[in-house]
Amino acid sequence: MTDYQKTIKSAVTLEGIGLHTGKKTTLSILPAPANHGYKFQRMDVEGQPMIDADVDRVTETQRGTTLEQNGTKIHTTEHVLAGIYSTGIDNAIIQVNGPEIPIMDGSSRPFIDAIEKAGIEDQEILREYFEVKETIKFEVAEREIEFLAVPDENYRVTVMVDYRSPALGTQHASMMRLTDFKEEISTCRTFVFMRELEQLASNGLIKGGDLDNAIVLVEREDISNEEISKLRTLLGKEDLEIKLDGIGVLNTTKLKFPNEPARHKLLDIVGDLALIGKRIKGHILSARPGHYGNTEFGKLLKAKILEEKNDKTKHFDLTKEPLFDINDISNMIPHRYPFLLIDKIMEISENGIVGVKNVTLNEPFFQGHFPGNPVMPGVLQIEAMAQTGGVFALNQVEDPENYSTYFLKIDNVRYKKKVIPGDTIVFDLELISPIRRGLVNMKGKAYVNGIVVSEAEMLAQIEKEKNS
Repeated sequence: MTDYQKTIKSAVTLEGIGLHTGKKTTLSILPAPANHGYKFQRMDVEGQPMIDADVDRVTETQRGTTLEQNGTKIHTTEHVLAGIYSTGIDNAIIQVNGPEIPIMDGSSRPFIDAIEKAGIEDQEILREYFEVKETIKFEVAEREIEFLAVPDENYRVTVMVDYRSPALGTQHASMMRLTDFKEEISTCRTFVFMRELEQLASNGLIKGGDLDNAIVLVEREDISNEEISKLRTLLGKEDLEIKLDGIGVLNTTKLKFPNEPARHKLLDIVGDLALIGKRIKGHILSARPGHYGNTEFGKLLKAKILEEKNDKTKHFDLTKEPLFDINDISNMIPHRYPFLLIDKIMEISENGIVGVKNVTLNEPFFQGHFPGNPVMPGVLQIEAMAQTGGVFALNQVEDPENYSTYFLKIDNVRYKKKVIPGDTIVFDLELISPIRRGLVNMKGKAYVNGIVVSEAEMLAQIEKEKNS
């Protein structure tokens, strides 16, 4: 299955109140074109400005993640972003007619349910991932915040929370893959300690908070009726039913999971790291996370993405066992000496392939190209690249020995560096568009020591032999 970018099929609208502002808000999630990413749009502000969902736009992290662009802010973005990201959507416009995303029930699930009802559709542009290739460490010592990113084929998250609180204790939560998010994480609600409520209220926050959209944790046995009355006043609900059984959860509703607070912290990480602009392949581990730590770690990951983008070298692991050796290749494509120009295939994905050619002085073309100055002809580099693409194309059919591939077009060929005996060329090809009616359109680059030596775009046709 080819991994294309996705957007929502049709617009959806939800209504709710802001957790901190207490203002009724309408939110709509709309389709967006490929490579658009996530953008918020303040419909209540003159000019209806856009705010990029970008970790570099984070300006506040107190009790939520706030983004700001050109003087316009959007508050509490993490829950809706976690919902959108977890459904597989890459591109969306999130229109809001107020300064804050509605809290709904304190989780991401309402956003997911609305998106799934509207449907999700593929866009004919391939996804790009940030693949964690080595351990990335981050910590904020004074806050005891720790993050690690380690290589993994899936997007995994493991969280430990420790507030040194008798009501919460030390909790752990994990998500083995993003497809687990909906059932295991998305319903988990935000939480607050009862001791924090007065300070939050005095700072003009939690105006929209109640016991339906937040878990309130009690850390003392001796809570008085006066304190309960004050809590009702703070929440603006004098008739609110409150269950008070000592240390534990104040709410009249039960926890969704025993470790619901830790799971909600994991939800926040998914939402905050959606701001790095790429999907993640890696295992994120965190101790004592919060929006500040999440977004600071996100900035580090984004810096790694930019570093890789600007790195002129590309790294391939040629020490691992090849996927196909020369005998396997000979069983797939018809080329033979002296025109079989690839030695092994290192990997094949849904969208691409990596092949290798070891260049030696024994190559017959070096006799005339050129005596005393052996240089591999550029056209043969492109031919070897095409043979690599041919293996990719024939790997898609059940009986590749009964098929042939034929060049139809070569575009944008560039030669950037000489290839000489002793070099190892790595051919890295990816699909430009989906394979249709046997037409295979690929873009390829050839590397020596991680540096591009040639590149081209190629269109080929797969055809079954008539006598097969």
